[in-house]
Amino acid sequence: MQHAVGSPLPPPHQPGGAPQQQPGYLGAPSGPVPPAPQPPVPPVPPPPAPQHAPVPQGTDTTGHVPLPPGGPVPMPSAPPAPIVPDPTATTLAVLLIGPAGAGKTSVAKFWADHRRVPTAHVSLDDVREWVRSGFADPQSGWNDHSEAQYRLARRTCGFAARNFLANGISCILDDAIFPDRPAVGLGGWKRHVGPGLLPVVLLPGLEVVLERNAERAGNRRLTDEEVARIHGRMAGWYGSGLPIIDNSQLDVPTTARVLDDVLARAIASPPKW
Repeated sequence: MQHAVGSPLPPPHQPGGAPQQQPGYLGAPSGPVPPAPQPPVPPVPPPPAPQHAPVPQGTDTTGHVPLPPGGPVPMPSAPPAPIVPDPTATTLAVLLIGPAGAGKTSVAKFWADHRRVPTAHVSLDDVREWVRSGFADPQSGWNDHSEAQYRLARRTCGFAARNFLANGISCILDDAIFPDRPAVGLGGWKRHVGPGLLPVVLLPGLEVVLERNAERAGNRRLTDEEVARIHGRMAGWYGSGLPIIDNSQLDVPTTARVLDDVLARAIASPPKW
């Protein structure tokens, strides 16, 4: 019997009616199908052990940390040198103290003239002499009237100094302050100007003071006896802690330079007064 082209052929039959299997066909397995085997999971390797540098011979160890051999402890390095302040470029309030004939006014004027910042000079004697009629001259005797005018002049100087400083102008004041007269001493200047006032004592020898006083004129010139008495009382500044400049052998420009050196130290370590 012929079949049409393209129609599937019936599977051949073996004797007995069993169907004939195709080559390579194993047939359906009988019973439940076991699960497919999974590929084996490779084991995770342990983390590598920490590596340590070889320990040199003769070195102590603690645990696994090598310790360097002991040695001398070096000296600490010196701290940097402090910056020395420049008094010629700093706004300052200076009080120059000294007896008559010490050269206070001459040094103060020269110092103020040659600074790199604006600087004013205020002399207490000049301010006292603003009073014309009724001026209480201390040479005529120190009494309540002369002391009242002195206090008024000091307050005026203090106000002027504060006003100059508030406007960025340095100020140097000069006054003959006695260490044994607390009523007219440093306390009043500190109260009127402020705690930043830097006092410096100008104290040459008696012979120099007498020579300079002899060159004065008017009521600024004192008797030799009065000059010697004032100079003797000024010696009380020794041991007071205030800086003292002996300008017996110094001219005015050199004294002004020494004053700058003294002020630089006073700025770095203010005197207690």
